[in-house]
Amino acid sequence: MKDIDVLIEALPYIKKFHDKKILIKYGGHAMVDDKAKSSTARDTVLLKYVGMKPLIVHGGGPEISRSMNKLGKQAKFIKGLRVTDEETMEIIEMVLVGKISTEIVSELIKHDGQAISLSGKDSSLIFAHKKGASKIDEELVDLGLVGEVDCINTNLLEMFLDNDYIPVISPVGIAEDGTSLNLNADTAAGEVASAIGAEKLIILTDVPGVLRDPSDPTSLIQKIKVDEIPSLIDEGIISGGMIPKIETCINAINNGVGSCHIIDGRKKHSILLEIFTTNGIGTMIYK
Repeated sequence: MKDIDVLIEALPYIKKFHDKKILIKYGGHAMVDDKAKSSTARDTVLLKYVGMKPLIVHGGGPEISRSMNKLGKQAKFIKGLRVTDEETMEIIEMVLVGKISTEIVSELIKHDGQAISLSGKDSSLIFAHKKGASKIDEELVDLGLVGEVDCINTNLLEMFLDNDYIPVISPVGIAEDGTSLNLNADTAAGEVASAIGAEKLIILTDVPGVLRDPSDPTSLIQKIKVDEIPSLIDEGIISGGMIPKIETCINAINNGVGSCHIIDGRKKHSILLEIFTTNGIGTMIYK
């Protein structure tokens, strides 16, 4: 009977999110560990079969750095942002578009999901401009071929969604002159979610969510209103690598995304638990 209870608990959510777009940002453990990769893909396909419209944006930082090392190139970061020259950009495209994206598509197909791999360059899916030199700690820093998103070609995505495909998007932008630009995967996910009017943006990470005490995994904050965020940053509760993720969530919600969820991709079935259960498992950010 317990199994039936689970289904009954899920029913209102299946109804509520029927035909809604759910953008999932794949990152961390969910992309590295084979079992987790397979499980995450299966859960994404399940969303499709219960009537939702999932889309995926993925990162690939560690894999890019590994490939750079293999090719004898040293990865260089300034304040967590990768300095990207032309050679690095070639490696980024090779890894994100040529390897990771196609691997995710293969996993989805293995679980009977129709999936298509798209780079932000395909049909100018993610149109971007080169980020100018920015002030970091009082000095001007040029990160090279790092982009900021201008607009998303939603027609292309709608066409795939209407034909039952799960789009798998690599965060590579295209500039007006055809140059490839390296995009932050979280930011790209937020921009795509906003542009297509996603009901939810789900960011898979390697932490349980936002913790009141970073050293205590049981201090998870389950729900945060957008207007509570500045004080959480002031108190240092939201800090470091969590800040850009949270900023992505704020922008997405201000641009019409229903809610954002930062969840632990290391936990089995975290996507399903977050969407289909009353308590969820990560941190939900809402208006």
